Amino acid sequence: MSAALLKHWDRLDRHADRLQQGSLADLCRQPDRVRKFSRVLDRLHFVFARQRIDDAVLAALLELARESDLQHQFQALMNGHQVNSTESRAALHSALRFGGATTDGALAARDEALSVRERMEEMTAELVASNVEHIVSVGIGGSDLGPRLVVDALQEYHDGRFRVHFIGNVDGSGAHRLLPTLDPARTAVILVSKSFTTQETQLNGRILREWLGDDSRFYAVTAKPHAAVEAGVAPSRILPMWDWVGGRYSLWSAVGWSIRLALGSERWDALLDGAAAVDEHALNTPLEDNLPVLHGLLAIWNRNFLGYRTQAILPYDERLGLLPDHLQQVVMESLGKSVRHDGTPVAYDTVPVLWGGTGTSSQHSFFQALHQGTEVVPADFIGVVVPDHRHVDNHQALLANLLAQTEALATGSDSPDPHRCYPGGRPSSLILLERLDPRSLGMLLAMYEHSVYVQSVVWGINAFDQWGVELGKRLANELLPALRGEGQAGDPISREMVSLMRAMASSH
Repeated sequence: MSAALLKHWDRLDRHADRLQQGSLADLCRQPDRVRKFSRVLDRLHFVFARQRIDDAVLAALLELARESDLQHQFQALMNGHQVNSTESRAALHSALRFGGATTDGALAARDEALSVRERMEEMTAELVASNVEHIVSVGIGGSDLGPRLVVDALQEYHDGRFRVHFIGNVDGSGAHRLLPTLDPARTAVILVSKSFTTQETQLNGRILREWLGDDSRFYAVTAKPHAAVEAGVAPSRILPMWDWVGGRYSLWSAVGWSIRLALGSERWDALLDGAAAVDEHALNTPLEDNLPVLHGLLAIWNRNFLGYRTQAILPYDERLGLLPDHLQQVVMESLGKSVRHDGTPVAYDTVPVLWGGTGTSSQHSFFQALHQGTEVVPADFIGVVVPDHRHVDNHQALLANLLAQTEALATGSDSPDPHRCYPGGRPSSLILLERLDPRSLGMLLAMYEHSVYVQSVVWGINAFDQWGVELGKRLANELLPALRGEGQAGDPISREMVSLMRAMASSH
Protein backbone atom coordinates (compact mmCIF):
# COMPACT_ATOMS: atom_id res chain seq x y z
CA MET A 1 0.00 0.00 0.00
CA SER A 2 1.37 3.41 -0.96
CA ALA A 3 2.31 6.03 1.61
CA ALA A 4 -0.58 8.22 0.44
CA LEU A 5 -3.09 5.39 0.90
CA LEU A 6 -1.63 4.57 4.31
CA LYS A 7 -2.24 8.18 5.35
CA HIS A 8 -5.94 7.88 4.47
CA TRP A 9 -6.08 4.46 6.13
CA ASP A 10 -4.65 5.86 9.37
CA ARG A 11 -7.12 8.75 9.29
CA LEU A 12 -10.03 6.34 8.94
CA ASP A 13 -8.67 4.22 11.81
CA ARG A 14 -8.77 7.30 14.03
CA HIS A 15 -12.33 8.08 12.93
CA ALA A 16 -13.34 4.51 13.76
CA ASP A 17 -11.87 4.80 17.26
CA ARG A 18 -13.76 8.05 17.74
CA LEU A 19 -17.13 6.80 16.52
CA GLN A 20 -16.90 3.50 18.38
CA GLN A 21 -16.96 5.53 21.59
CA GLY A 22 -20.31 7.06 20.71
CA SER A 23 -23.84 5.85 20.09
CA LEU A 24 -25.27 4.91 16.70
CA ALA A 25 -28.66 5.94 18.08
CA ASP A 26 -27.31 9.45 18.70
CA LEU A 27 -25.97 9.61 15.14
CA CYS A 28 -29.36 8.56 13.79
CA ARG A 29 -31.03 11.44 15.65
CA GLN A 30 -28.88 14.09 14.02
CA PRO A 31 -30.77 16.68 11.91
CA ASP A 32 -30.86 16.15 8.15
CA ARG A 33 -29.47 12.65 8.59
CA VAL A 34 -31.46 11.04 5.76
CA ARG A 35 -30.87 13.90 3.33
CA LYS A 36 -27.10 13.77 3.84
CA PHE A 37 -26.78 10.01 3.81
CA SER A 38 -29.03 8.81 1.00
CA ARG A 39 -28.83 8.86 -2.77
CA VAL A 40 -31.34 8.11 -5.56
CA LEU A 41 -30.86 6.74 -9.05
CA ASP A 42 -34.10 6.50 -10.99
CA ARG A 43 -36.06 3.74 -9.21
CA LEU A 44 -33.28 2.80 -6.82
CA HIS A 45 -33.02 4.51 -3.42
CA PHE A 46 -29.95 3.92 -1.27
CA VAL A 47 -30.29 5.09 2.33
CA PHE A 48 -27.25 4.66 4.57
CA ALA A 49 -28.32 6.95 7.41
CA ARG A 50 -28.15 4.06 9.89
CA GLN A 51 -24.49 3.31 9.16
CA ARG A 52 -21.94 4.30 11.81
CA ILE A 53 -20.61 7.28 9.87
CA ASP A 54 -20.65 11.06 10.00
CA ASP A 55 -19.61 13.82 7.60
CA ALA A 56 -15.94 13.42 8.43
CA VAL A 57 -15.97 9.65 7.82
CA LEU A 58 -17.77 10.03 4.48
CA ALA A 59 -15.27 12.68 3.40
CA ALA A 60 -12.34 10.45 4.40
CA LEU A 61 -13.79 7.45 2.55
CA LEU A 62 -14.20 9.55 -0.59
CA GLU A 63 -10.58 10.69 -0.28
CA LEU A 64 -9.56 7.03 -0.06
CA ALA A 65 -11.50 6.41 -3.28
CA ARG A 66 -9.82 9.32 -5.02
CA GLU A 67 -6.38 8.22 -3.90
CA SER A 68 -7.23 4.75 -5.31
CA ASP A 69 -7.92 6.44 -8.68
CA LEU A 70 -11.36 4.90 -8.69
CA GLN A 71 -12.86 6.90 -11.54
CA HIS A 72 -9.95 5.98 -13.82
CA GLN A 73 -10.32 2.34 -12.77
CA PHE A 74 -13.99 2.39 -13.80
CA GLN A 75 -12.91 3.69 -17.20
CA ALA A 76 -10.37 0.86 -17.44
CA LEU A 77 -13.06 -1.70 -16.58
CA MET A 78 -15.62 -0.51 -19.11
CA ASN A 79 -13.16 0.28 -21.88
CA GLY A 80 -11.81 -3.25 -21.99
CA HIS A 81 -8.44 -2.92 -20.27
CA GLN A 82 -6.94 -6.07 -18.76
CA VAL A 83 -8.33 -5.59 -15.26
CA ASN A 84 -8.16 -9.38 -14.76
CA SER A 85 -4.41 -9.31 -14.25
CA THR A 86 -3.77 -12.99 -13.44
CA GLU A 87 -5.43 -14.17 -16.66
CA SER A 88 -4.51 -11.14 -18.82
CA ARG A 89 -8.15 -10.51 -19.70
CA ALA A 90 -10.67 -7.75 -19.80
CA ALA A 91 -13.90 -8.01 -17.78
CA LEU A 92 -16.44 -6.60 -20.21
CA HIS A 93 -19.77 -7.73 -18.78
CA SER A 94 -20.90 -4.10 -19.11
CA ALA A 95 -20.59 -4.44 -22.92
CA LEU A 96 -23.34 -7.07 -22.77
CA ARG A 97 -25.69 -4.32 -21.62
CA PHE A 98 -24.97 -2.42 -24.88
CA GLY A 99 -24.07 0.91 -23.32
CA GLY A 100 -21.04 3.02 -22.56
CA ALA A 101 -18.45 1.46 -24.90
CA THR A 102 -15.93 3.94 -26.33
CA THR A 103 -12.72 2.04 -27.11
CA ASP A 104 -12.17 -0.34 -30.01
CA GLY A 105 -11.98 -3.35 -27.69
CA ALA A 106 -15.19 -2.49 -25.86
CA LEU A 107 -17.01 -1.67 -29.10
CA ALA A 108 -15.87 -4.98 -30.61
CA ALA A 109 -17.17 -6.83 -27.54
CA ARG A 110 -20.50 -5.03 -27.82
CA ASP A 111 -20.74 -5.94 -31.50
CA GLU A 112 -20.07 -9.59 -30.65
CA ALA A 113 -22.76 -9.46 -27.99
CA LEU A 114 -25.24 -7.92 -30.45
CA SER A 115 -24.48 -10.63 -32.99
CA VAL A 116 -25.11 -13.34 -30.41
CA ARG A 117 -28.28 -11.56 -29.35
CA GLU A 118 -29.55 -11.76 -32.94
CA ARG A 119 -28.73 -15.47 -33.07
CA MET A 120 -30.45 -15.97 -29.72
CA GLU A 121 -33.60 -14.38 -31.11
CA GLU A 122 -33.52 -16.70 -34.15
CA MET A 123 -33.18 -19.76 -31.93
CA THR A 124 -35.93 -18.44 -29.67
CA ALA A 125 -38.24 -18.06 -32.67
CA GLU A 126 -37.58 -21.69 -33.60
CA LEU A 127 -38.52 -22.83 -30.11
CA VAL A 128 -41.63 -20.64 -30.05
CA ALA A 129 -42.75 -22.24 -33.32
CA SER A 130 -42.19 -25.75 -31.93
CA ASN A 131 -44.29 -27.78 -29.49
CA VAL A 132 -41.78 -27.18 -26.65
CA GLU A 133 -43.38 -25.97 -23.43
CA HIS A 134 -40.61 -26.56 -20.87
CA ILE A 135 -36.99 -25.42 -20.81
CA VAL A 136 -34.45 -27.11 -18.54
CA SER A 137 -31.31 -25.03 -18.02
CA VAL A 138 -28.36 -27.08 -16.79
CA GLY A 139 -25.41 -25.21 -15.26
CA ILE A 140 -23.53 -24.55 -12.04
CA GLY A 141 -22.29 -21.42 -10.27
CA GLY A 142 -22.56 -18.36 -12.46
CA SER A 143 -24.21 -20.43 -15.17
CA ASP A 144 -27.06 -21.13 -12.76
CA LEU A 145 -27.34 -18.71 -9.81
CA GLY A 146 -27.96 -15.45 -11.70
CA PRO A 147 -30.45 -16.77 -14.26
CA ARG A 148 -32.23 -18.81 -11.59
CA LEU A 149 -32.60 -15.71 -9.39
CA VAL A 150 -33.96 -13.51 -12.19
CA VAL A 151 -36.41 -16.12 -13.51
CA ASP A 152 -37.70 -16.76 -10.00
CA ALA A 153 -37.87 -13.10 -8.95
CA LEU A 154 -39.75 -11.93 -12.05
CA GLN A 155 -42.43 -14.62 -12.29
CA GLU A 156 -45.12 -11.93 -12.59
CA TYR A 157 -43.36 -10.75 -15.75
CA HIS A 158 -43.07 -14.10 -17.55
CA ASP A 159 -44.74 -14.03 -20.95
CA GLY A 160 -46.19 -17.53 -20.39
CA ARG A 161 -44.84 -19.23 -23.51
CA PHE A 162 -42.31 -21.41 -21.65
CA ARG A 163 -41.86 -22.74 -18.16
CA VAL A 164 -38.18 -22.63 -17.21
CA HIS A 165 -36.55 -25.07 -14.78
CA PHE A 166 -32.99 -25.30 -13.46
CA ILE A 167 -30.67 -28.15 -12.52
CA GLY A 168 -27.31 -27.16 -11.02
CA ASN A 169 -25.91 -29.36 -8.29
CA VAL A 170 -24.11 -32.58 -9.19
CA ASP A 171 -26.48 -34.28 -6.71
CA GLY A 172 -28.73 -36.43 -8.88
CA SER A 173 -31.73 -35.65 -6.67
CA GLY A 174 -32.48 -32.53 -8.75
CA ALA A 175 -32.96 -34.47 -11.98
CA HIS A 176 -34.62 -37.34 -10.12
CA ARG A 177 -37.35 -35.01 -8.81
CA LEU A 178 -37.81 -32.77 -11.84
CA LEU A 179 -37.87 -35.13 -14.81
CA PRO A 180 -40.96 -37.19 -13.84
CA THR A 181 -42.97 -33.94 -13.89
CA LEU A 182 -42.06 -33.15 -17.53
CA ASP A 183 -42.84 -34.62 -20.94
CA PRO A 184 -39.58 -35.16 -22.87
CA ALA A 185 -41.42 -34.63 -26.16
CA ARG A 186 -42.31 -31.08 -25.05
CA THR A 187 -39.02 -30.18 -23.35
CA ALA A 188 -35.79 -28.56 -24.56
CA VAL A 189 -32.50 -28.60 -22.66
CA ILE A 190 -29.87 -25.85 -22.53
CA LEU A 191 -26.48 -27.02 -21.30
CA VAL A 192 -24.59 -23.96 -19.99
CA SER A 193 -20.87 -24.38 -19.38
CA LYS A 194 -18.07 -21.98 -20.19
CA SER A 195 -15.46 -24.73 -20.54
CA PHE A 196 -17.89 -27.53 -21.41
CA THR A 197 -15.89 -29.70 -19.01
CA THR A 198 -17.58 -28.75 -15.72
CA GLN A 199 -18.25 -32.01 -13.87
CA GLU A 200 -21.70 -31.09 -12.55
CA THR A 201 -22.93 -29.88 -15.92
CA GLN A 202 -21.51 -32.85 -17.83
CA LEU A 203 -23.06 -35.43 -15.52
CA ASN A 204 -26.46 -33.75 -15.44
CA GLY A 205 -26.26 -33.19 -19.19
CA ARG A 206 -25.75 -36.92 -19.71
CA ILE A 207 -28.88 -37.65 -17.66
CA LEU A 208 -30.90 -35.10 -19.63
CA ARG A 209 -29.67 -36.30 -23.02
CA GLU A 210 -30.62 -39.89 -22.26
CA TRP A 211 -34.01 -38.79 -20.92
CA LEU A 212 -34.70 -36.46 -23.85
CA GLY A 213 -33.88 -39.08 -26.47
CA ASP A 214 -33.79 -36.42 -29.20
CA ASP A 215 -30.71 -34.30 -29.87
CA SER A 216 -32.76 -31.80 -31.88
CA ARG A 217 -33.91 -30.22 -28.60
CA PHE A 218 -30.49 -30.17 -26.97
CA TYR A 219 -28.76 -26.76 -26.92
CA ALA A 220 -25.50 -25.40 -25.50
CA VAL A 221 -24.08 -22.08 -24.32
CA THR A 222 -20.30 -22.24 -24.06
CA ALA A 223 -16.95 -20.56 -24.72
CA LYS A 224 -15.76 -23.87 -26.24
CA PRO A 225 -18.15 -24.56 -29.13
CA HIS A 226 -15.89 -27.29 -30.52
CA ALA A 227 -16.26 -29.23 -27.25
CA ALA A 228 -20.05 -28.97 -27.50
CA VAL A 229 -19.95 -30.23 -31.09
CA GLU A 230 -17.76 -33.15 -30.04
CA ALA A 231 -20.37 -33.92 -27.38
CA GLY A 232 -23.04 -34.16 -30.07
CA VAL A 233 -24.64 -30.69 -30.04
CA ALA A 234 -25.28 -29.34 -33.54
CA PRO A 235 -23.40 -26.09 -34.31
CA SER A 236 -26.72 -24.43 -35.16
CA ARG A 237 -27.87 -24.97 -31.56
CA ILE A 238 -24.82 -23.47 -29.84
CA LEU A 239 -24.57 -19.92 -28.48
CA PRO A 240 -21.10 -18.58 -27.60
CA MET A 241 -19.88 -16.91 -24.44
CA TRP A 242 -16.48 -15.36 -23.92
CA ASP A 243 -13.41 -15.45 -21.67
CA TRP A 244 -13.86 -11.74 -21.00
CA VAL A 245 -17.07 -12.44 -19.06
CA GLY A 246 -16.68 -14.17 -15.71
CA GLY A 247 -19.35 -16.70 -14.78
CA ARG A 248 -20.75 -14.67 -11.89
CA TYR A 249 -21.18 -11.69 -14.25
CA SER A 250 -22.60 -13.70 -17.15
CA LEU A 251 -26.38 -13.63 -16.70
CA TRP A 252 -26.42 -10.67 -19.13
CA SER A 253 -24.92 -12.86 -21.89
CA ALA A 254 -26.26 -15.92 -23.72
CA VAL A 255 -26.05 -17.60 -20.29
CA GLY A 256 -29.25 -15.64 -19.65
CA TRP A 257 -31.07 -17.21 -22.60
CA SER A 258 -33.31 -18.95 -20.05
CA ILE A 259 -34.24 -15.48 -18.75
CA ARG A 260 -35.06 -14.32 -22.28
CA LEU A 261 -37.23 -17.39 -22.83
CA ALA A 262 -39.10 -16.78 -19.58
CA LEU A 263 -39.59 -13.01 -19.88
CA GLY A 264 -39.85 -12.34 -23.59
CA SER A 265 -37.74 -9.90 -25.59
CA GLU A 266 -39.11 -6.59 -24.29
CA ARG A 267 -38.67 -7.43 -20.61
CA TRP A 268 -35.25 -8.99 -21.23
CA ASP A 269 -34.28 -5.65 -22.80
CA ALA A 270 -35.60 -3.82 -19.74
CA LEU A 271 -33.40 -5.94 -17.46
CA LEU A 272 -30.34 -5.06 -19.56
CA ASP A 273 -31.36 -1.39 -19.73
CA GLY A 274 -31.56 -1.19 -15.95
CA ALA A 275 -28.05 -2.58 -15.61
CA ALA A 276 -26.77 -0.24 -18.36
CA ALA A 277 -28.18 2.74 -16.45
CA VAL A 278 -26.05 1.77 -13.47
CA ASP A 279 -23.00 1.30 -15.73
CA GLU A 280 -23.45 4.85 -16.97
CA HIS A 281 -24.00 6.13 -13.44
CA ALA A 282 -20.94 4.34 -12.04
CA LEU A 283 -18.73 5.63 -14.85
CA ASN A 284 -19.85 9.25 -14.99
CA THR A 285 -21.31 10.28 -11.62
CA PRO A 286 -19.07 12.10 -9.10
CA LEU A 287 -17.89 9.81 -6.33
CA GLU A 288 -19.90 11.56 -3.62
CA ASP A 289 -23.19 10.81 -5.44
CA ASN A 290 -22.23 7.46 -6.94
CA LEU A 291 -24.38 4.63 -5.51
CA PRO A 292 -22.05 1.66 -6.12
CA VAL A 293 -19.06 3.70 -4.99
CA LEU A 294 -20.76 4.66 -1.72
CA HIS A 295 -22.01 1.11 -1.18
CA GLY A 296 -18.53 -0.31 -1.74
CA LEU A 297 -16.84 2.27 0.48
CA LEU A 298 -19.25 1.51 3.32
CA ALA A 299 -18.44 -2.19 2.96
CA ILE A 300 -14.74 -1.33 3.32
CA TRP A 301 -15.48 0.90 6.34
CA ASN A 302 -17.41 -1.89 8.07
CA ARG A 303 -14.85 -4.60 7.24
CA ASN A 304 -11.53 -2.85 7.76
CA PHE A 305 -12.16 -0.07 10.23
CA LEU A 306 -15.07 -1.26 12.36
CA GLY A 307 -13.92 -4.88 12.17
CA TYR A 308 -17.21 -6.54 11.19
CA ARG A 309 -16.55 -9.99 9.75
CA THR A 310 -19.86 -10.82 8.11
CA GLN A 311 -22.51 -9.04 6.04
CA ALA A 312 -26.22 -9.90 5.89
CA ILE A 313 -28.41 -9.51 2.80
CA LEU A 314 -32.04 -9.22 3.93
CA PRO A 315 -34.58 -8.80 1.13
CA TYR A 316 -38.07 -8.02 2.43
CA ASP A 317 -39.70 -9.56 -0.61
CA GLU A 318 -40.17 -13.29 -1.03
CA ARG A 319 -39.41 -12.98 -4.74
CA LEU A 320 -35.81 -12.03 -3.90
CA GLY A 321 -35.27 -15.13 -1.80
CA LEU A 322 -32.39 -16.28 -4.04
CA LEU A 323 -30.60 -12.92 -3.94
CA PRO A 324 -28.31 -13.86 -1.02
CA ASP A 325 -27.23 -17.00 -2.90
CA HIS A 326 -26.37 -15.06 -6.05
CA LEU A 327 -24.56 -12.32 -4.14
CA GLN A 328 -22.56 -14.86 -2.17
CA GLN A 329 -20.89 -15.80 -5.43
CA VAL A 330 -20.61 -12.25 -6.79
CA VAL A 331 -19.05 -10.98 -3.57
CA MET A 332 -17.17 -13.93 -2.08
CA GLU A 333 -15.78 -15.41 -5.28
CA SER A 334 -14.69 -11.95 -6.42
CA LEU A 335 -13.24 -10.66 -3.15
CA GLY A 336 -12.10 -13.88 -1.49
CA LYS A 337 -8.43 -13.07 -2.12
CA SER A 338 -5.45 -12.76 0.22
CA VAL A 339 -2.87 -11.50 -2.29
CA ARG A 340 -2.73 -8.29 -4.30
CA HIS A 341 -2.41 -7.97 -8.08
CA ASP A 342 1.38 -8.23 -7.79
CA GLY A 343 1.19 -11.44 -5.71
CA THR A 344 2.17 -9.84 -2.42
CA PRO A 345 0.02 -10.60 0.66
CA VAL A 346 -2.67 -8.10 1.58
CA ALA A 347 -2.07 -6.40 4.91
CA TYR A 348 -5.75 -6.15 5.90
CA ASP A 349 -8.95 -8.18 5.81
CA THR A 350 -10.76 -8.49 2.51
CA VAL A 351 -14.03 -10.32 1.91
CA PRO A 352 -16.71 -10.53 4.60
CA VAL A 353 -18.74 -13.71 4.92
CA LEU A 354 -22.00 -12.94 3.12
CA TRP A 355 -25.25 -14.57 4.17
CA GLY A 356 -28.92 -13.77 4.63
CA GLY A 357 -32.54 -14.61 4.02
CA THR A 358 -35.93 -13.05 3.43
CA GLY A 359 -37.96 -11.03 5.93
CA THR A 360 -40.16 -11.60 7.81
CA SER A 361 -39.33 -15.32 7.92
CA SER A 362 -35.76 -14.57 9.03
CA GLN A 363 -37.04 -12.51 11.96
CA HIS A 364 -38.22 -15.81 13.43
CA SER A 365 -34.88 -17.55 12.93
CA PHE A 366 -31.51 -15.75 12.98
CA PHE A 367 -32.59 -12.21 13.90
CA GLN A 368 -32.22 -13.15 17.56
CA ALA A 369 -28.46 -13.28 16.96
CA LEU A 370 -28.51 -10.01 15.02
CA HIS A 371 -30.16 -8.18 17.92
CA GLN A 372 -28.56 -9.74 20.99
CA GLY A 373 -25.61 -11.82 19.81
CA THR A 374 -22.01 -10.90 20.55
CA GLU A 375 -21.18 -10.40 16.85
CA VAL A 376 -22.27 -7.18 15.13
CA VAL A 377 -23.49 -7.93 11.61
CA PRO A 378 -24.02 -4.98 9.25
CA ALA A 379 -26.96 -5.59 6.95
CA ASP A 380 -28.45 -4.52 3.65
CA PHE A 381 -32.24 -4.41 3.96
CA ILE A 382 -33.93 -4.44 0.54
CA GLY A 383 -37.56 -3.37 0.21
CA VAL A 384 -40.08 -3.06 -2.61
CA VAL A 385 -42.59 -0.24 -2.12
CA VAL A 386 -45.26 -1.18 -4.68
CA PRO A 387 -46.21 -4.88 -4.73
CA ASP A 388 -47.48 -6.93 -7.67
CA HIS A 389 -50.42 -8.26 -5.70
CA ARG A 390 -53.56 -6.81 -4.10
CA HIS A 391 -52.94 -7.87 -0.52
CA VAL A 392 -52.40 -4.34 0.81
CA ASP A 393 -52.58 -5.23 4.50
CA ASN A 394 -49.89 -7.88 4.10
CA HIS A 395 -47.62 -5.53 2.22
CA GLN A 396 -47.97 -2.71 4.70
CA ALA A 397 -47.15 -5.12 7.51
CA LEU A 398 -44.10 -6.27 5.55
CA LEU A 399 -42.83 -2.69 5.12
CA ALA A 400 -43.55 -1.88 8.76
CA ASN A 401 -41.41 -4.84 9.81
CA LEU A 402 -38.66 -3.77 7.42
CA LEU A 403 -38.46 -0.29 8.94
CA ALA A 404 -38.88 -1.57 12.49
CA GLN A 405 -35.94 -3.95 12.18
CA THR A 406 -33.56 -1.30 10.86
CA GLU A 407 -34.59 1.01 13.69
CA ALA A 408 -34.39 -1.64 16.40
CA LEU A 409 -30.97 -2.86 15.30
CA ALA A 410 -29.56 0.66 15.27
CA THR A 411 -31.12 2.18 18.39
CA GLY A 412 -31.79 -0.84 20.62
CA SER A 413 -33.76 -0.64 23.86
CA ASP A 414 -32.61 -0.63 27.48
CA SER A 415 -34.17 -2.68 30.27
CA PRO A 416 -33.38 -3.41 33.92
CA ASP A 417 -33.66 -7.08 32.93
CA PRO A 418 -30.45 -7.91 31.02
CA HIS A 419 -32.26 -10.63 29.09
CA ARG A 420 -34.60 -8.02 27.65
CA CYS A 421 -31.90 -5.49 26.80
CA TYR A 422 -31.23 -4.72 23.15
CA PRO A 423 -27.77 -3.15 22.83
CA GLY A 424 -28.41 -1.54 19.43
CA GLY A 425 -25.43 -0.11 17.59
CA ARG A 426 -26.03 -2.55 14.69
CA PRO A 427 -25.58 -0.64 11.39
CA SER A 428 -27.59 -1.22 8.23
CA SER A 429 -28.38 0.26 4.85
CA LEU A 430 -31.80 0.37 3.22
CA ILE A 431 -32.16 -0.22 -0.52
CA LEU A 432 -35.64 0.61 -1.79
CA LEU A 433 -37.08 -0.29 -5.18
CA GLU A 434 -40.29 1.36 -6.29
CA ARG A 435 -41.38 -2.02 -7.56
CA LEU A 436 -39.70 -5.28 -8.49
CA ASP A 437 -39.72 -5.22 -12.30
CA PRO A 438 -37.07 -6.16 -14.88
CA ARG A 439 -35.49 -2.70 -15.04
CA SER A 440 -35.21 -2.21 -11.28
CA LEU A 441 -33.82 -5.73 -10.78
CA GLY A 442 -31.22 -5.05 -13.45
CA MET A 443 -30.23 -1.89 -11.60
CA LEU A 444 -29.99 -3.67 -8.26
CA LEU A 445 -27.77 -6.48 -9.56
CA ALA A 446 -25.46 -4.13 -11.45
CA MET A 447 -25.10 -1.93 -8.36
CA TYR A 448 -23.78 -4.87 -6.37
CA GLU A 449 -21.43 -5.87 -9.22
CA HIS A 450 -19.88 -2.42 -9.31
CA SER A 451 -19.74 -2.19 -5.51
CA VAL A 452 -17.60 -5.32 -5.57
CA TYR A 453 -15.30 -3.70 -8.12
CA VAL A 454 -14.94 -0.63 -5.89
CA GLN A 455 -13.81 -2.82 -3.00
CA SER A 456 -11.35 -4.73 -5.17
CA VAL A 457 -9.76 -1.52 -6.46
CA VAL A 458 -9.23 -0.08 -2.98
CA TRP A 459 -7.86 -3.41 -1.72
CA GLY A 460 -5.67 -3.85 -4.81
CA ILE A 461 -6.97 -7.36 -5.54
CA ASN A 462 -8.31 -9.05 -8.68
CA ALA A 463 -12.11 -9.33 -8.63
CA PHE A 464 -12.28 -11.43 -11.79
CA ASP A 465 -10.34 -14.65 -11.22
CA GLN A 466 -11.33 -17.57 -8.98
CA TRP A 467 -8.33 -19.87 -8.62
CA GLY A 468 -9.55 -20.86 -5.17
CA VAL A 469 -12.22 -23.16 -6.61
CA GLU A 470 -9.79 -25.25 -8.66
CA LEU A 471 -7.97 -27.32 -6.01
CA GLY A 472 -11.11 -29.02 -4.70
CA LYS A 473 -12.21 -29.83 -8.26
CA ARG A 474 -8.85 -31.45 -9.03
CA LEU A 475 -8.89 -33.53 -5.86
CA ALA A 476 -12.47 -34.64 -6.56
CA ASN A 477 -11.43 -35.90 -9.99
CA GLU A 478 -8.58 -37.84 -8.36
CA LEU A 479 -10.89 -39.35 -5.71
CA LEU A 480 -13.64 -40.39 -8.11
CA PRO A 481 -11.85 -43.55 -9.37
CA ALA A 482 -11.17 -44.57 -5.76
CA LEU A 483 -14.89 -44.40 -4.98
CA ARG A 484 -15.42 -46.73 -7.93
CA GLY A 485 -12.90 -49.18 -6.47
CA GLU A 486 -10.16 -48.31 -8.95
CA GLY A 487 -7.10 -47.80 -6.74
CA GLN A 488 -6.48 -45.32 -3.96
CA ALA A 489 -6.29 -41.54 -3.83
CA GLY A 490 -6.30 -38.70 -1.35
CA ASP A 491 -4.67 -38.24 2.04
CA PRO A 492 -4.96 -40.91 4.79
CA ILE A 493 -8.25 -39.51 6.10
CA SER A 494 -9.84 -39.39 2.63
CA ARG A 495 -8.72 -42.98 2.00
CA GLU A 496 -10.36 -44.09 5.24
CA MET A 497 -13.55 -42.26 4.28
CA VAL A 498 -13.57 -43.86 0.83
CA SER A 499 -13.36 -47.29 2.46
CA LEU A 500 -16.19 -46.42 4.83
CA MET A 501 -18.41 -45.08 2.03
CA ARG A 502 -17.81 -48.13 -0.15
CA ALA A 503 -18.65 -50.44 2.75
CA MET A 504 -21.85 -48.50 3.50
CA ALA A 505 -22.89 -48.55 -0.16
CA SER A 506 -22.23 -52.27 -0.56
CA SER A 507 -24.69 -53.07 2.23
CA HIS A 508 -27.62 -51.74 0.13
